[in-house]
Amino acid sequence: MTVSFKKSTVREYFESIVIAVILALFVRTWAFQAFKIPTGSMEQNLLIGDHLLVNKFMFGPTATGLERRLLPVADITRGDVVVFKYPEEPERDFVKRVIGLPGETLEVRRKRVYINGQRIDEPYVFYLQPPSDEASPHESGAFDLREQYGPVVIPPDSYFMMGDNRDNSQDSRYWGFLPRSYVKGKALMVYWSFESEREDYRETGLVATLGRLASVVVHFFTRTRWERLLHQIH
Repeated sequence: MTVSFKKSTVREYFESIVIAVILALFVRTWAFQAFKIPTGSMEQNLLIGDHLLVNKFMFGPTATGLERRLLPVADITRGDVVVFKYPEEPERDFVKRVIGLPGETLEVRRKRVYINGQRIDEPYVFYLQPPSDEASPHESGAFDLREQYGPVVIPPDSYFMMGDNRDNSQDSRYWGFLPRSYVKGKALMVYWSFESEREDYRETGLVATLGRLASVVVHFFTRTRWERLLHQIH
């Protein structure tokens, strides 16, 4: 005699929830991650309150050439907008644009970037004070890293990162090169954008979190930047 076994409804729900949690953790750990823009260092391309989807798989390591051809991975290239661990505080995440690649010589002259002696085109850059071809007072006196930097040679397996808001960005001009191992992924799109006040990244306590949540609930429809939803990052 054959005895049939039927799972209870509670067990089926439990197993479904467990599988969903495992898949969510896998996706977050290995494939995608959400990231929120807390400062204006990437304005006007990324705004405070933009919520990004980050592809963590794209820059993942591969063991063989065959694996690299079969998997959807890519090399880090100039212009990529990347989320990474801040070298001076690895528990914090930063987002900047890749400007200098390993082995290149980089220099900033009067706010303009030169790679191996050639000025590069940067249509994404925003300046609070546009660069001038006239001599700056900083060139004869105080040294301003926003105007003059280098030349420096970028070490192997390292990158030079800069914010698009060049006059208001804490980037490689101040803390040095980014090791390849600190790269977490490539920013793909803005999946949601909420117009919020400039926030201190250190405000992570329960009171601050509840305050931000209350603001979102109250102002969701009026402060959501609807035109930025699913906005691709270039």
